[in-house]
Amino acid sequence: MADHDIKAPPPRIAPWLMDPIRANKKMYGQVALAAVLINLFSLVTSLFSMVVYDRVVPNNATESLIALSVGVAIVLIFDFILKSLRGYFIDIAGQRIDRDLGAAIFKRLLAMRMEARKGSAGAFAGLLREFEALREFFASATLAALVDVPFIILFLAVIASIGGWVVLVPLLAVPVVIAAGWLVQPALGRLAAGGMGQGLSKQGVLVETISGLETVKSSSAGPLLADRWSHAVDSHADLSMRQRMVSAIAINVAGSAQQISYVGTIIVGVFLIGRGDLTMGGLIACSILAGRCVAPLSQIANLLTRLSHTRTAYRQLNEMMSEAGEVTDGATYLRRKTIEGRIEFRNVIFRYPGSTQRALDDVSFTIGAGERVAILGRVGSGKSTVARLILGLYQATEGAVFIDETDVRQIHPDDLRRNVGAVLQDVFLLSGSVRENITLGDAAVDDEEVLRAAKVSGTHDFMGQIPNGYDLRLADRGEGLSGGQRQSIAIARAVAGSRPVLLFDEPTSAMDIQSENALLARMEVELKGKSVVLVTHRASMLKLVDRVIILDRGKIVAQGPRDDVLKSVAVGGQ
Repeated sequence: MADHDIKAPPPRIAPWLMDPIRANKKMYGQVALAAVLINLFSLVTSLFSMVVYDRVVPNNATESLIALSVGVAIVLIFDFILKSLRGYFIDIAGQRIDRDLGAAIFKRLLAMRMEARKGSAGAFAGLLREFEALREFFASATLAALVDVPFIILFLAVIASIGGWVVLVPLLAVPVVIAAGWLVQPALGRLAAGGMGQGLSKQGVLVETISGLETVKSSSAGPLLADRWSHAVDSHADLSMRQRMVSAIAINVAGSAQQISYVGTIIVGVFLIGRGDLTMGGLIACSILAGRCVAPLSQIANLLTRLSHTRTAYRQLNEMMSEAGEVTDGATYLRRKTIEGRIEFRNVIFRYPGSTQRALDDVSFTIGAGERVAILGRVGSGKSTVARLILGLYQATEGAVFIDETDVRQIHPDDLRRNVGAVLQDVFLLSGSVRENITLGDAAVDDEEVLRAAKVSGTHDFMGQIPNGYDLRLADRGEGLSGGQRQSIAIARAVAGSRPVLLFDEPTSAMDIQSENALLARMEVELKGKSVVLVTHRASMLKLVDRVIILDRGKIVAQGPRDDVLKSVAVGGQ
């Protein structure tokens, strides 16, 4: 038999989703027990009505009515308490699942490889927020509805025992409601997938506009983004409307079935009363129970309409959660508390995901521990790519990168980045205080070290003059600060903790000459004994390095002592 003829087994719920649900099984057991008692108590009102109409009213048995009323009142009190407890337990379980599931997704986000990220930041953020749909579906509404479903059989059995053939009315309504819910699933599946895609597009445009509002205004990009927003909103609204219309079919069928079941029970019951096969009290009890039979199916119909959206969200999130992270499950890494700082590129070839062009083409070089090297080259020559590979943000397509004669892929990413202070080309500051942006929550970086790093980077020159300057709250990405000030804070963050390796990618591109010269004087002392990789276009920064590597179109075209290489380049340029 051909491989494609073998039927694949049905997909199972992935552990990242199932484990948090399974961890709360005791809580759900209590919810199920409460639901059982609630459904049993619901029989009491129908039986109470039957006894009152058949026995109390004809005989004017007031004392019996009082006794029955007391009993029903006690049952109703317990019913209220159990319903409140059921809701409370479901909410607590949902809260725990929300916390555990959210933590697992955020942990995977931090651990994911850079090449695994797809789409815009806004669309990606919108996708991650879809875990709320999963939590709601698997944690609360589904359980409450599913626990009630088996009691449909009990209610039908009680109706049959009281009213005989009356049971046919609600019995026929059950498959109608279930069939309506399943029949709309294919259409809902298509609409849910399209709706999610348009919703993520809308989220992407919104986040892109907010994060770059200054550029959008200054470059008159508003009309372009407004058109994108309008198109995304219209498409999403159209798909959402069609999805609601299809969903309404199943929900309305369930609602109509509940009413028809009630009315049909009364109609059939009247004929049975005329034949003497049913009492008035029995008819009232059967009509109440008929409504109870179909009520859980209304919830199921509602859940089935949400199933398509939940399934689409699960597929998208599971794809991300199934991606291999930086830390491979089951792999044994070499844990290194400290590294010496020897860096080697050995025949490294690298292509960015989705590109056929080589960003680095057979690059080999060695940087000794404590050596300071500058990477020079034109725009797009691969300088920043070297920095990203050293940090382990990407992995070489061919060849290998070594730190202290160990393949960087064998070193745990946490250990690697704990020993490398980095300032990347695009400086990113977090919302929060300046102090938090320097320490990044590292308890080992105390106030004394924050002050030392701030003085080295020049941050203290502008923050030390402001009352509570280091507790100044920054907006997203450090808005309100100049580009040079943001770079100063990023440099302070890199040098805090005296890491053995420092990696700078255009660290002074936004600074004025005076600030840069002052920084150079302080960095001369700071960089002694440390391995330094400096990517720069500024000749003045080369004072900090001993050796130069020049890249062009992803290949090394020159390397050697700083002065010798610069002289050869100057002679060649003439």
